[in-house]
Amino acid sequence: MKIVKVTAASIALLGILIATQVSAEEQSLQQAIAQTKPIIDLRLRYETVDQDGIAKNADAVTLRARLGFQTGKAWNTQLLAEAGLMWALVSDYNSTTNGKTQYPVVADPDNYAINRLQLTNTTLPATTVVLGRQRINLDDQRFIGSVNWRQNEQTFNALRVTNGSLHNLTVDLTFFNQVNRVFGKDSPVGSYRGSSYLGNVSYQSAPGKLTAFAYLLDLDQAPRDSSQTYGLRFAGSHAWQGISWGYSAAYATQSEYANSPLNYSDDYKALELSAARSGFSLTAGIELLAGNGAKGFTTPLATLHKFQGWADKFLVTPANGVDDRYLSLGYTHKRAGPFDTLSLAAVGHQFRSERLSIDYGSEIDLQAQVTYQHYAVMLKYADYNADAFATDTRKFWVQLEYVR
Repeated sequence: MKIVKVTAASIALLGILIATQVSAEEQSLQQAIAQTKPIIDLRLRYETVDQDGIAKNADAVTLRARLGFQTGKAWNTQLLAEAGLMWALVSDYNSTTNGKTQYPVVADPDNYAINRLQLTNTTLPATTVVLGRQRINLDDQRFIGSVNWRQNEQTFNALRVTNGSLHNLTVDLTFFNQVNRVFGKDSPVGSYRGSSYLGNVSYQSAPGKLTAFAYLLDLDQAPRDSSQTYGLRFAGSHAWQGISWGYSAAYATQSEYANSPLNYSDDYKALELSAARSGFSLTAGIELLAGNGAKGFTTPLATLHKFQGWADKFLVTPANGVDDRYLSLGYTHKRAGPFDTLSLAAVGHQFRSERLSIDYGSEIDLQAQVTYQHYAVMLKYADYNADAFATDTRKFWVQLEYVR
């Protein structure tokens, strides 16, 4: 009789525990749903390109929408889902997939696809694990980036683990087997497949951040760009005499990897110094991508538009490499009339080959932007003056963006 009573009591207690656990799980799930936030990113852009040697000027009016949601946490896990939608409203341009080769390239093809679909878990102490189609931007995006300038974003089907358990040290490791590129799902080079690895370890100190990196790229659809790159980067800032000084230096070495048919070794070097005061900034830098006459140092997964001029003449590094020397002047003013911010920028580039010092050409870039709450309006201009590389090219953009 006592055994029956004990068993009944045990079953009742187990039922209470299960009910409590179920209730807690339901509450966690309900809380995650209640904390879900929408993702709304809309961008309307007009781009025109006047390029010597091509019969017609390009005129593109495109509308990009990234729409989705991110949940709150349930069991230390969040879900993010986002669609990427790109419509060509005026399509007098070569999108790389529409066959309009009488126009210059504007690499914004129509595209309707899943942009991001990922799970983020923080169960392990000081560790973030992200699994799925995701955005990856490492350091200044010179080697790995999301190419946010283009209307279609570059994302990665990846497993990424970031750990910060050691003081001031961050370890960032990624495995990916597919890159979803800006050319869209209908392009034969719209995705790269292959088993690739990214290692990025950084230490933050008072003078700045020191980063060591190793990027092993196995790209089945672009075997000549399959490469192994190892390098160091240091970047920091310091206030002195009322001026905010910024500085960065980087070095990397690269050679063939995986399915590459090549046998080469090229170096990368970069040095930049900036000074800012009272809203004004001045930046000077030099960036060297070596070339051996057959293959130049390559960064196929970078946010390339950020580097070597906005006219995008050096998206593929020439066989003799690139020597880019640049100077930029900027101005930013907060609470400028009705606007939250007003920013102006002017950049000048002088390009030569890293090998043989051939004069490639020069470029002037100009930009003006204002922001108001969730809105941003931008005017932008690039003028590449060719000498011994490519052809004279002028580009102009007007852009309206809403992000919430």
